Amino acid sequence: MKLPHRRRFLHLATGAAALPAMSRIARAQAYPSRPVRIVVGFVPGGAQDFVARLVAQWLSERLGHQFIVENRPGGGGNIGAEAVVNAPADGYTLLVVGPPNVINASLYQKLNFNFMRDIAPIAGVVRAPYVMEVYPAVPTKTVSEFISYAKANPGKINMASAGIGTAPHVAGELFKMMAGVDMVHVPYRGEGAALTDLIGGQVQVIFGTLPSGLPLISAGKLRALAVTGATRSHALPDTPTVAESVPGYEASGLFGVGAPKDTPSEIIDKLNKEINAALTDPKMKARFAELGETATPTSPADFGKLIADETEKWGKVIRTANIKAE
Repeated sequence: MKLPHRRRFLHLATGAAALPAMSRIARAQAYPSRPVRIVVGFVPGGAQDFVARLVAQWLSERLGHQFIVENRPGGGGNIGAEAVVNAPADGYTLLVVGPPNVINASLYQKLNFNFMRDIAPIAGVVRAPYVMEVYPAVPTKTVSEFISYAKANPGKINMASAGIGTAPHVAGELFKMMAGVDMVHVPYRGEGAALTDLIGGQVQVIFGTLPSGLPLISAGKLRALAVTGATRSHALPDTPTVAESVPGYEASGLFGVGAPKDTPSEIIDKLNKEINAALTDPKMKARFAELGETATPTSPADFGKLIADETEKWGKVIRTANIKAE
């Protein structure tokens, strides 16, 4: 090949090789060019819906196109997750990831998708602890006292939950395993009904969500024994963690954002950057703190590892306690 022709060939080859990278960069810069759906697998009003609406508002303002929350309830969150799994991997359909997603991977034997395989992690948003609450007539004021009381009354304490396989249920089962106590699980159709019976004394304890429990605790209708996170919660600063009495115990809700697998990495990185910016904004931090914990920026890889770790953790609890989906 003559030198001028060789130079021209190399120039064209180099340019062709650069085209995919330039295309990816242009695609990320142009994103979004139309509205984006953020799917929530539950009805409005819950923790995942709360996270979705805060994230949607922030991204709409930052990226110049509407991020619209779409509630797709049913199947314990599986219907919404499957809708996102089957959506085009173009960044225009996102999912709010929550505790049910990591629990359902083991709870349901025949899902039409594999959550860890089929969802690309974008960013973690917040870890929300639960609170161990008891009916005020229960004669215990600490976790250690409760454990002693439960061991003295095996099978006589009723532990409420928001339903079989829900986060409060598996958090309670983990406590039973680690504390070595025998309590009767009483599932309800939602946390509201469980709290109503707890206030009435029909059940004695629940590992409930902080936003639902705080008003009842403040009013003296329930007693908080401990929070379930790794550290004390700013929402109940004087309340110890369960781990202070049961070393190694930790249970908290995982919330974040994901997309269909094979979504371009440039789009995932762009969304990760913007969501992390929200988590460092003082006003947004204060709103996320309403779930009971401080929001912490993460990389997509870190959020993916967290999803994997939580899936493994709750899978062990589900298998050991032999929990079966309704």
